Amino acid sequence: MTPSAHTDPFARDHLPPQELWPDFITPEGSVFDYPERLNCAVELLDKMVEQGHGDSPLIHTDDRVWTYSDFLAAVNKAAHVLVDDLGLLPGNRVLLRGPNTPMLAVCWFAVVKAGGICVATMPLLRAYELTYTCEKVQIELALCDGHWADEMDKTAEESACLKQIVQFSTDSDDSLESRMESKPDTFEPVDTAADDVVLIAFTSGTTGQAKATMHFHRDVLAICDAFPRSCLDISPEDIFVGTPPLAFTFGLGGLLLFPMRFGASAAFVGKPGVDTLLGVISKHKATVCFTSPTAYRGILTKLNEADISSLRTCVSAGETLPAPTFHSWLDATGIKIIDGIGATEMLHIFISASVDTLLPGATGKAIPGYEAKVMDDSGNEVEPGTVGALAVRGVTGCRYLDDPERQQQYARGGWNYTGDAYLMDADGYFHYQARTDDMIISSGYNIAGPQVENALLKHDAVAECGVVGAPDEQRGQIVKAFVVLREGRTEGDEMAKELQDFVKSEIAPYKYPRAIEFMDALPRGNTGKLQRFRLRDNKN
Repeated sequence: MTPSAHTDPFARDHLPPQELWPDFITPEGSVFDYPERLNCAVELLDKMVEQGHGDSPLIHTDDRVWTYSDFLAAVNKAAHVLVDDLGLLPGNRVLLRGPNTPMLAVCWFAVVKAGGICVATMPLLRAYELTYTCEKVQIELALCDGHWADEMDKTAEESACLKQIVQFSTDSDDSLESRMESKPDTFEPVDTAADDVVLIAFTSGTTGQAKATMHFHRDVLAICDAFPRSCLDISPEDIFVGTPPLAFTFGLGGLLLFPMRFGASAAFVGKPGVDTLLGVISKHKATVCFTSPTAYRGILTKLNEADISSLRTCVSAGETLPAPTFHSWLDATGIKIIDGIGATEMLHIFISASVDTLLPGATGKAIPGYEAKVMDDSGNEVEPGTVGALAVRGVTGCRYLDDPERQQQYARGGWNYTGDAYLMDADGYFHYQARTDDMIISSGYNIAGPQVENALLKHDAVAECGVVGAPDEQRGQIVKAFVVLREGRTEGDEMAKELQDFVKSEIAPYKYPRAIEFMDALPRGNTGKLQRFRLRDNKN
């Protein structure tokens, strides 16, 4: 690794030992052959302005259009606030909290230019989850949208690390915007190494404990030069839109980094929901959409309520794209949805296809920059048509923060094992079969059953419980809880509603059990271990 620009060595000190890393494939002379020193914010923003995109639109909102130059000036001012007022040192981690807005994007790029490490968080997370994040990566500073400050304030009370919270998108005298007013609109970026950590993204763990994945400046450029370059045919006239939060690496790439790499623009959807998405597409004439199969199915029921004729490319990820959804969308719009599989550990999509090469019902092929195989339990590649574990390697890969046990589980024999069961056909197309772990994927969200169980067990009526994913036509899966109540407590709809509301108050609301079944006892093996497979067999 090249010498780091980080004066705070936390990130490098907590990388896994290099012998536990997967293999990285970066052919010399390819588009992925980056210099030893680079700051990805400079590559995606400053250099785009230098290349003539300064007056081009970057972010569309209801009341204004941010040009690349507008955005650069705001980023530089915010970077000065971080360094001059808040004492940010290269290598410090900064928590970001808020919905998709231009100011959240400004914060992300300001942290990066100043040599910091972004830790973007889902706006729906509660203080319990945010506190874990702060403690895991030793965060002292948070930038938070003022409309989402309540849980952040609770986090400050519970976290021993968090020292400062600065709000943005508020009118207060000490807001980030107020502090930015007196700052210059130029900033000397930190000369980071290509392999300095630039972001730490959390992914739900099957045990309920979130995993922190670490990615470098060159990884950010690599995902921009992989999937969108090979599958999307982007032009500067394109306007990107979608529902995933920037805290999801799917959303970070698809709604911010990818358009910037090609001089295009984005229209942010500030509030979740199909109606809002349709309104933004119609108003801003968006051309490229990133969302989940669940959202596409929702749009199909409302096509007569908005004009989406501007769309030319639609991308699906986060959960498998069912063939019926593909064909229904094609019949209604004339657009073939591009499917893809990615992982937070890999940063973004690594198997997909362009419109010209996609095969309905298949995820696609390994895109340029990656290799993929289907393996048996011994780590040997299986014959085409055989179901096995998906393994991938390429220009990005898994590096868990301070977690050698799970690092060894994910990265084996040089390959990243994603936890998905696939088969590859004779033509090299990969077909999704199932998850190989207990992760629940609902409407594109990854939800760990044990975390929901832990929340339920805090309720004084719950003696024990088990949580699994149950099939659902609209969401792919829903969270279903099997609950044994304590003696004297009454089963029924009222109790189920009470438990659902309780879970919403404890963890992110999207994780709550949409179905609850009461039982006298949970199925357990001879050792007393909960047999989730029997709950899944019983889940309908």
